[in-house]
Amino acid sequence: MRPKESVLVSAAGCAPRGCVANDFRNVVIVSPYFPPSTVAGVHRARHLAKHLPAAGWTPTVLCVDETHHEESLDPALGALVPSSVEVVKVGALPAWVTRKVGLGELSLRAYRPLKRALFRALTTRKVDIVIITGSPYYPMLFAREIRKRFRVPVVLDFQDPWVSAWGATQPVLSKAGFAHRIAKVLEPRAVREADYVTAVSDTQNAEMAARYPWLNPKKMSGIPIGGDPDDFQVLRSLRTPSDWDDLEPGFIHLAYVGTFLPRADPLVRTLFRAYARLRASDPGLAAKLRFDFVGTSNQPKEGTVSAVRPIAEEEGVAEAVREIPQRLPYLRALNVLAKSHAALLIGSDEPHYTASKIYPALMSGRPHLSLFHRASSAHAILARAGGGYSFAFESNAELSALVAPVAEALKSVATNPQSLGTTDATAYEPYLAANVARCFARVFESAALSHA
Repeated sequence: MRPKESVLVSAAGCAPRGCVANDFRNVVIVSPYFPPSTVAGVHRARHLAKHLPAAGWTPTVLCVDETHHEESLDPALGALVPSSVEVVKVGALPAWVTRKVGLGELSLRAYRPLKRALFRALTTRKVDIVIITGSPYYPMLFAREIRKRFRVPVVLDFQDPWVSAWGATQPVLSKAGFAHRIAKVLEPRAVREADYVTAVSDTQNAEMAARYPWLNPKKMSGIPIGGDPDDFQVLRSLRTPSDWDDLEPGFIHLAYVGTFLPRADPLVRTLFRAYARLRASDPGLAAKLRFDFVGTSNQPKEGTVSAVRPIAEEEGVAEAVREIPQRLPYLRALNVLAKSHAALLIGSDEPHYTASKIYPALMSGRPHLSLFHRASSAHAILARAGGGYSFAFESNAELSALVAPVAEALKSVATNPQSLGTTDATAYEPYLAANVARCFARVFESAALSHA
């Protein structure tokens, strides 16, 4: 069965002031998921599509038509993409067919349509560079043919590790364990063909370089996802629907918005033990606190199993914890941040974990309470930004020792948030979506020069 392929093309991006269209170079962004998809990985491509024109690059986005997505859609997120962006959408094999043979992953269902559309673009127009962002990662396997057949440089952008330490711990016969073994075979084949490799952190790049000593570190860059303050301007311009009232009135809310990772378990236990300590010393104040965990499963389907609630029950603090496991639409999730009393930012015990969620949290204007591994770039940025409490650790012993300080921080956030000051916007200025796009423009230029 050959999937139906559909194409939606709008006008090319406008030149920035002082430039003419002929000055522009052309980049194809391969991102199987793109708004109105609610998958977290859409934001890299969304930011680049919006801001690359100001850096002299005209983007064309190649994605899978949303009618083939299994997840619910977010039309409001789609409205954040400028109408000037050219978007090419392709079809995919139906999931109900491919799942019969154990394949449901979108980029595999659309592998041939994506490849056909990309090669058609490379054949019929001038393309100066191709960037393939993942996950999903399978389209990165196009790199060899792009370079050999069309002589166009390729940038591979890893938003998460394809070969991960977590994957290595999964049972061999499990789905995750099988995916890890496939990744160990396919990742080096894709990376070897790249002109340049980017990831969301230097640590993630260093781990990849350690796996593949033949990689040239001069052709690697760590570039976070970043955030776009324009999103909050759009949110403020909306008349917020009443069904967006996700925070229970009458309480002091600390909101965590985003996926809750398995290796965040010891960190959230530290938070809950700190709350239990506060409850023991000041039960009246503790009763006013609520911890809201929103979108913890990274899945937009209702009925998804809770990840945080069971931990809260084990720690005896379930009365203060509310969890919405399913991923909320993007602007609705931003609304939770904007209306909370403080942003709750919890990382992982993995040093490479960067947490792109910190940028919208900082841009929300709310105080923050954060807990990250000391080696995480997220901790360095949050500590430099100020406007909250930034806790860090390297060992389990250090993490346990944070219970008392975090309890004091909770008390301060609840009773005297003004004492935390305001966030220094210069601390996150390099991570604004427009500046991230300029970083990629420089990467494109470097990749094009090395490929010549």
